[in-house]
Amino acid sequence: MNKIVSKENIAPDIVKLVIESPIIAQKAHAGQFVVVIIDEKGERIPLTLADWDHSQGTITLLFQRIGFTTKKLSTFGVGDCLAHVLGPLGHPTRIEKLGEIYCIAGGVGIAEVFPVARAFKHAGNRVTGIMGARSKELLILETPLRQICDELFITSDDGSYGTHGLVTDVLKDLFGVIEKSTHTKYPQLVYCIGPVLMMQAVSEITQSYGVKTRVSLNPIMVDATGMCGACRCTVDGKTVFGCVDGPDFDAHQVDFQELNKRLHAFKNEERNIDL
Repeated sequence: MNKIVSKENIAPDIVKLVIESPIIAQKAHAGQFVVVIIDEKGERIPLTLADWDHSQGTITLLFQRIGFTTKKLSTFGVGDCLAHVLGPLGHPTRIEKLGEIYCIAGGVGIAEVFPVARAFKHAGNRVTGIMGARSKELLILETPLRQICDELFITSDDGSYGTHGLVTDVLKDLFGVIEKSTHTKYPQLVYCIGPVLMMQAVSEITQSYGVKTRVSLNPIMVDATGMCGACRCTVDGKTVFGCVDGPDFDAHQVDFQELNKRLHAFKNEERNIDL
């Protein structure tokens, strides 16, 4: 159980693992995540379900080598087993036939938005994808997303691929065209996941146009069952737990400044830990 059956380095410091986990594979839905404990002394880390295969009984996890545990996990290979994989956790993304959906993601968030975009497409929506990365070499999952999205826009911070700029630049351009058009309508929903500042910027744009927006939050988690309170966020002026109340929330009600501050609480400690 929890044996790694496939491993691929899909971009610098970004690893894709396919893991045997038949029970989770049968129950998984878009937007959910798992908690991974890599060995008997390991910490609990949340990783979004990037994909799953009911027939093969496998789940797919993508992660970035950024902290102690993800660096150690990246040393595991095919045939190795993880001590524990708990899930699926969190509420699935609410999938509805709404019409036009914009799915926006940045960095590793592209892996997390992939099953959501697929689910919206299968529900009969027209899906426009806006994906951003710092550079071309860090862009992931372009091919499968092109197969899902009716239209896909790519941005890169350094201009090495797609549009030179940010996902918000594309979003502003699209909304600007719609604003001048008498035929094209604004999307019924924008779904966004990625760095906190990116989600905040997208939310500010969509709010000014009155476009409903959901974000998938990524607070620090410990037990991921609502007991520890480490993943608390403020939404609509109330304290919520990302693990059991989310991870999806109304973007226009999220306190992004608080979320960003809490996410950076242990950055120095993470940088100073070596394997």
